[in-house]
Amino acid sequence: MSTWLGRRDATAKLLAALLVTAAVVSTLDPVASLTVIGALLAALPLTGVSPAALLRRGWPILASAAGIFVFTVLLGARDSPVLAHLSLGGAGLDVRENAVGYALRLLAIGLPGFVVFATIDPTDLADSLVAHLRVSPRFAIGALAALRLAPLLADEYRLIRLARRARGTRAGLFSTLFGLLVAAIRRGIRLATAMEARGFDRGGARTIARETHFGWSDVSVIVAGLALAAAVIVLKFAGT
Repeated sequence: MSTWLGRRDATAKLLAALLVTAAVVSTLDPVASLTVIGALLAALPLTGVSPAALLRRGWPILASAAGIFVFTVLLGARDSPVLAHLSLGGAGLDVRENAVGYALRLLAIGLPGFVVFATIDPTDLADSLVAHLRVSPRFAIGALAALRLAPLLADEYRLIRLARRARGTRAGLFSTLFGLLVAAIRRGIRLATAMEARGFDRGGARTIARETHFGWSDVSVIVAGLALAAAVIVLKFAGT
């Protein structure tokens, strides 16, 4: 990618995202989660991802966060029945704070991975894993194939629903997901057979067609992730 973050090494971006995610998982403080969300949204221009594209691709995370908030408010109270807490006014202050904390933490956990993988080319990721982390080429090529096929799941899901409707079959969510799982397994078997026939499973040493360089700009990405993770830990202890 032509953006600044897109040109950085894939391993550096993965390590930075893992550091931030590990720090966010360890706390329920909404201020810490908001800090991560705000920092990543501020860095969005460096990724080349527009806010509209972020909203269009990340709506499942938003829906999940909203669902966690609602169910925590409804089911989080222990001193009275659930029906007595159908409104936010009927829920206790601690329940609402926990609901906000859980929802924001989910957003703060999902956003780093989304930003990172939106700026990583699958081929660059495979080359970086082999060159810098000494990952097995068999695993790296498998991960490359999986990332290349992941965008096809949405099209496959839509085609399964259309095919079921054309046959007069009820296109339920679970039945459609099961059909998608079966189609993904079949596609994976065919892909594994094709890759094995082309010599990807020989187990010998493999060469890398494109060299990857790990410079100071890549180190700065890890340092930024470490600084953001440290800020989360500081806010965690400051809020206790």
